[in-house]
Amino acid sequence: MSRRDAPADRNGHAVPTDLATEQRYVARLYERLDTLRVETVALRDRYIRDSDNTPGGRVERDIAYARHAASLVALTAAEDRLCFGRLDFTDGDRAYIGRMGIFDDRGDHQQLLMDWRAPSARPFYVATAAAPLGVQRRRHLRTRRRVVESLADEYLDVSDLDQADLARVTAADPTSDGPLLAALNAPRTGRMGDIVETIQAEQDRIIRADHRGVMVVQGGPGTGKTVVALHRAAYLLYTHREQLMHRGVLVVGPNETFLRYISQVLPSLGENAVVLTTPGELFPGVRATALDDPAVAAIKGRTSMAAVLANAVLDRQRMPREPITVPFGGAPGGALTADRALLERAQQRAWHSRLPHNQARRLFLRSVLDQLLRQLVERLEQGRVRAGGESGDRLVFTQDDRDSLRRELATDPAVAAALSRVWPALSPQQVLSELYASPRRLRFAAPDFTDRQRALLERPVAEHLSDTVWTVSDVPLLDEAAELLGDVPDAARGQQDRERAERTAYAQEVLDLMDTSPDGEGEGLAGMLGIVSAADLAERQEELVSLTSTAERAGSDREWTFGHVIVDEAQELSSMAWRVLMRRNPLRSMTLVGDLAQTSDPAGAASWQKVLRPYVRDRWHLEPLTVNYRTPEEIMAVAARVLSRIDPRLQAPTSVRATGVRPWRRAVTDPAGLVPAVVRAVTDEAEQLGERQLAVLVPDDLVGPVRRALATALPAATTAPGTDLPPQVSVLSVRQAKGLEFDVVVVVEPGRMVQASQRGWNDLYVAVTRATQQLGVVHTGRVLAELAELEPR
Repeated sequence: MSRRDAPADRNGHAVPTDLATEQRYVARLYERLDTLRVETVALRDRYIRDSDNTPGGRVERDIAYARHAASLVALTAAEDRLCFGRLDFTDGDRAYIGRMGIFDDRGDHQQLLMDWRAPSARPFYVATAAAPLGVQRRRHLRTRRRVVESLADEYLDVSDLDQADLARVTAADPTSDGPLLAALNAPRTGRMGDIVETIQAEQDRIIRADHRGVMVVQGGPGTGKTVVALHRAAYLLYTHREQLMHRGVLVVGPNETFLRYISQVLPSLGENAVVLTTPGELFPGVRATALDDPAVAAIKGRTSMAAVLANAVLDRQRMPREPITVPFGGAPGGALTADRALLERAQQRAWHSRLPHNQARRLFLRSVLDQLLRQLVERLEQGRVRAGGESGDRLVFTQDDRDSLRRELATDPAVAAALSRVWPALSPQQVLSELYASPRRLRFAAPDFTDRQRALLERPVAEHLSDTVWTVSDVPLLDEAAELLGDVPDAARGQQDRERAERTAYAQEVLDLMDTSPDGEGEGLAGMLGIVSAADLAERQEELVSLTSTAERAGSDREWTFGHVIVDEAQELSSMAWRVLMRRNPLRSMTLVGDLAQTSDPAGAASWQKVLRPYVRDRWHLEPLTVNYRTPEEIMAVAARVLSRIDPRLQAPTSVRATGVRPWRRAVTDPAGLVPAVVRAVTDEAEQLGERQLAVLVPDDLVGPVRRALATALPAATTAPGTDLPPQVSVLSVRQAKGLEFDVVVVVEPGRMVQASQRGWNDLYVAVTRATQQLGVVHTGRVLAELAELEPR
């Protein structure tokens, strides 16, 4: 028996040698997890029950509740596959690896389970036989619920094994699937899973990289870009929790389907201070899913649209050529006059402030009102209107009189209406909607655009602004307009101010109680009183209570800045969308994952350097992912031929496996028979699906017809059996399939995909690389040369 197989290690711990012993150890871990959960619930409930009776009790209760609620989320998430590995070191020590750190509640509180993100757990992912990092054996535990189902051992250092054990190790079945291949060959579920058990060395390097600066993860299809980015979010929140918890991490995905697909990954890793969103939701209050025509999207995505919007706002500050009449019942004749010189003086004063439009408007109105007040007082003092006295008496106005008159002017609806026509309060939606609806405004705002480009932007205004349908390409423009306009005083802003005032008033009561506490409870805080204000305490309370509501706060606050931003399919973002994200992350702490060969959006990126240089110059670095874990060799051979049409210099990622199943194609001679042929092909595949997922990827105009036909032919498979589960057979456009994966994929009319846009080959490349097991193609007409080698059916 080897030293590693001795019944105890140097610390006296029993060393498991078989499945039953590992099961006992895992059961002990779950007992401790259950205890922690009960203790956390008790602590939470104690604060809720008791803290209202103490000074500052409500603050303490809310803080404690948020903290313990977050802990419960992590403890619940750790339930599934709590422990998945063990490291046996050559020095006789050992460590179990799992989803969270767990310590013994007895004696010296020794660590029973090490969090996968801890630095000491890294050898589990990166140790090799060439560089064992002190590891003799790496053991993978495959569990289901709380049961250990199987073990898989990797010996990295066999120098300490005796001859019998060495023979046993070398006699292990070399054809059995390791944990990685087992995970890759498992059926898709319609939800992305985590990879904490199978993180590979090149992925681990990216996950644990420093959070500062901008990292671009460039990788082809199936290289694990998305799941690596999500695990990086979990790692950063674990390692830099104090910096990131209150600001949160923003994860931007290409569409809502994608967000549903990844929605379980971070909760399963015990993290909830993460906001998931799409480019169409980056502007609070707008949830855009509609897409512009590619030519329109290309124009809206250009950086020059920032200047267009600046001009559009400037156009709304245009001073009239003729004097304007300002109705006011208290003036002689019932009106005052604002001439061009008066208005231009007020305009210059507002411009010199360099404030956004709506804030500068306040200065403009103040300046105009000051001048109108002087005009009014002069008229009244000249005796044109008197309150008593002999004819010719001259009225003399005190400062109180002037203040009263000014308030009357400022609150008079007729005065406000007249001045609003000169410098109106504007919302981003109003500016953009009215810009699109006015050829004159478009000519002024976009003088460098061609007539055709301006015509592409034209769109009639909706009868009600709230009825306007915004596109994904409009969202960055709305955010840019908001930056130029500033806040519009409204009921929501007033409500926020009132709530903040209530919190501050309550915090002051807390401080007063601490200061006057008769039982001496406030004595320890005596040094703090006078240093910490009620506003400080209210702000601190708001921050701490938000531990479990980062998403809600960030989602409603356009000026929220995140501690770290992760963008998936980053190559799809337009230049205007990048401006939005940079405003959300002024520290420039970002992880961007994408593949330039998969760029589909007409305003998307062709070069990372071109995208990032305006914001970070050369202060970014590239991390390549080169191994394809999703797509088998047979399908990647097809994808490589498509990739060569995009750029012959590009190299497809290397697949780690082969399935022995050749991709197939089915030709349809009559275009009218295309949809029935797709139904037949999918029906044939559905008979062999079992638990697997199938996707039919079609040109945009075929999504509806194919979906309806399949819903009739396969109603059970095309309708999700659960409330939020995806159907077993999905019909998607290529854009909707971005970032997703399926067991089987049927691509319909690849030739039309190629012809649909300038980046049609990129779309086809995306389509043929979504499958983990099998690929089929249904087409009319001549097959593309790049697909000619597919097996005919």
